[in-house]
Amino acid sequence: MSQLDQLPDHDPAEVAEWLESLDSAVRAGGPHRAAYLLRRMTEHAARTGVDLPPLTGTPYVNTIPTAEEPEHPGDEDVERRITAWNRWNAAAMVSRGNHRAGLGGHIATYASAAWLYETGFQHFFRGKEADGSGDQLFLQGHASPGVYARAFLEGRIGADRLDRFRQEAGGDGLPSYPHPRRLPWFWEFPTVSMGLGPLSAVYQARFNRYLEHRGIKDTSRSRVWAFLGDGEMDEPESTAALTLAARERLDNLTFVVNCNLQRLDGPVRPNFKIVQELEAQFRAAGWNVVKALWGTAWDGVLARDTTGALVRRLGAVPDAQFQTYATRDAGYVRDHFFGTDPALRALGAGLGDAELLELFGASRAGHEPRKVYAAYRAAVDHRGAPSVVLVQTVKGHTLGPGFASRNANHQMKKLTGGEFRALRDLLDLPIPDRELDGEVPPYGHPGEDSPEVRYLRERRAALGGPAPARRVTAVALPRPGSRPFENLAKGSGTQEIATTMAFVRLVKDLMRDEETGRRWVPVVPDEARTFGMESLFPSAGLYSPSGQTYDPVDRDQLLYYREARDGQILNEGITEAGSLASFTAAATSYATHGEPMIPFYIFYSMFGWQRTADQFWSLADQLGRGFVIGATAGRTTMTGEGLQHADGHSHLIASTNPAAVAYDPAFAYEVAVIVREGLRRMFGPEAEDVFYYLTVYNEPKVQPPMPPGVEEGVLKGLYRYREADGLPADAPRLQLLSSGTAVHWALDAQRLLADAWGVAADVWSAPSWTELRRDALACDAARLRGEERVPYVTRALRGAPGPVLAVSDWMRAVPDQIAPWVEQDWTSLGTDGFGLSDTREAARRHFGVDPGAIAVAALDALARRGEVKPETVREAAARYGTGG
Repeated sequence: MSQLDQLPDHDPAEVAEWLESLDSAVRAGGPHRAAYLLRRMTEHAARTGVDLPPLTGTPYVNTIPTAEEPEHPGDEDVERRITAWNRWNAAAMVSRGNHRAGLGGHIATYASAAWLYETGFQHFFRGKEADGSGDQLFLQGHASPGVYARAFLEGRIGADRLDRFRQEAGGDGLPSYPHPRRLPWFWEFPTVSMGLGPLSAVYQARFNRYLEHRGIKDTSRSRVWAFLGDGEMDEPESTAALTLAARERLDNLTFVVNCNLQRLDGPVRPNFKIVQELEAQFRAAGWNVVKALWGTAWDGVLARDTTGALVRRLGAVPDAQFQTYATRDAGYVRDHFFGTDPALRALGAGLGDAELLELFGASRAGHEPRKVYAAYRAAVDHRGAPSVVLVQTVKGHTLGPGFASRNANHQMKKLTGGEFRALRDLLDLPIPDRELDGEVPPYGHPGEDSPEVRYLRERRAALGGPAPARRVTAVALPRPGSRPFENLAKGSGTQEIATTMAFVRLVKDLMRDEETGRRWVPVVPDEARTFGMESLFPSAGLYSPSGQTYDPVDRDQLLYYREARDGQILNEGITEAGSLASFTAAATSYATHGEPMIPFYIFYSMFGWQRTADQFWSLADQLGRGFVIGATAGRTTMTGEGLQHADGHSHLIASTNPAAVAYDPAFAYEVAVIVREGLRRMFGPEAEDVFYYLTVYNEPKVQPPMPPGVEEGVLKGLYRYREADGLPADAPRLQLLSSGTAVHWALDAQRLLADAWGVAADVWSAPSWTELRRDALACDAARLRGEERVPYVTRALRGAPGPVLAVSDWMRAVPDQIAPWVEQDWTSLGTDGFGLSDTREAARRHFGVDPGAIAVAALDALARRGEVKPETVREAAARYGTGG
């Protein structure tokens, strides 16, 4: 029994008649004919408004029929010459670099995708000169040589810089791939870390709508284009946000998947068909799918396929076999493709050998500007859903039989002299033989006043200026009022609050600021209530392009769940990858749209750097600015959650990212000082391309008022919080350095040491081990240049008596970052190992970081200096239960 058999039917006889008609069609024309009729019925039903589930697959032919292709609006002859020059210069640039220095690079990708880019640059991609935003282009990393070649023809990059491709150490080279940090006037989006480009593109398109709906900027004309490889679509991030794009009807988004059927080592789907697989995936997710597969040479052959045998055969042949057809002779193609069916043999008999070789060689839609233009036009004109263009090409097209469709072409970095001559002839370029006699090929240029260059510049002017381009207009945000920061600096009196809540209260107050409040962008991966942020729901609202189409269950409560079209909070659901992609779009809005936004992304600290460190690296490459908040931080403060929630190492990972300014504040006033400075550094008159990482805790504590004069120490990373007192001047003494919640353990240990053992311990707060280390490294580098600079940590601790013991809720390697620059004897404690579920006290005893363990370690450090007796250490270990 089928699912439909279980549903009520008021007219079973009518159903039986339809089923009998289908049976008759199968008997008369066979199953293929019946399937064709059903498809036609389904298409007709959709046109007449009948609501049916979409088909997830269509025949392996072009979506746009030849008769419905729009007229190509440009001068195709001039555009072909422009593309020819770009093909040549891309290949020449990579080859020259490899002849001279073995620098690597990729030739085959751009060779297959040249028309995909050229058609966009000539007719679709909007520049920034019209509205400051233009289109956002996520360009395929391996195709960057072609993009550089086009910029050379346009006059944006000189030949000397082309010769410094992949040679960046001198400061004027060209990065291998799209790297905004390395070429910040040119590239906007880093894309070569596979999968991150498509994910980021979806959230960029969504953020464009967010800006528009909130009245920040009119982005209605901006379109996001993501150029992807078919092999790249295997990355889980590539398809992770497809349903979001469809659900929010992001018709300002277009994916272009270059289906050359090859990944780095061979076919993408050797025994299957990647185009059909992707079509099903995108259609099921709700996208508009446009397939551009076959070139003009196929049009007449497909028109003569009156039985459908050719279409069925095209759909049945696996991708790896198509690659083989492209490299074999006409006889092989005639026997192995057309020889499988009488109707096919009849079709093949009417084709000459040259026609067969063209069909299965270069005649792919992606190599013909008219086919590409038609596909792009259909995607851009579609409304109500995002579009994907699945376009078929040949990897290594035009580079000769040694490249085209070969499995190894991704690793092939240069052409021989003979291959360059053949390329010159194929592209019909006026490059004389004498210029091809040397070891390296020349760059080619038709001349500044040539028809090609004039046309190229005219088209870009009509579309709003050069692309790709990244522009930063200095827009300093006004500094918010001081009251929110002063409120935290006063302390909490007798009330216990966690630093997570202190941060949330601070941001809630800052979001009320008249000048900058609306520019805050809270980004949360479905944990807002965990972090005490539900108070923002009614006031700020959660962004939804649909508004709130339902009556929320908690509507009668004070802190009800309010969604709104102009909502400020981006509650992304359970997706750290999506949340960070959303944060990145907001963190780079100052450049993408000329609108500085102040995003903060708050998450369980374990699920930030560990899960999405590659995206944080991409954020740094894209020069993002904002606040990243690792809440419920540390390895022993969320111990009920167990091993995979207990973060003891995110600061170590963050320390590897040069753009991350990382802090582990202990007190609410430290949070206030750090956030205030972060706003100045990132959004002030001399804005820096950094982002701030703060770890905050869910452990409620009475927050003390800020001691006078500690701001510099908070920002630099170390200051003395509480000196030991009430002990004789000759009492054994040491320095306790701690960060985050561990400061409270150190303060308890200070009391234990004084009361039970007569030891004086000064307690220091170290809000940033990483900033201390970076300052020290800079001083070391300066010394090698002949400058005498003493690291801040050395100066701060100089003269402090006794050994230094550092402790934190992180693994020992985190505080150990500064050990080389501490002149005193150094010891550290930390939470190395996996986390575990238990009480905080038990977990801290397990890791040996609780007050008793700190006291024992302090006594041991003094005993090794001969300042206390060894038996004192054993006695303390027995008293505090740390002796094993």
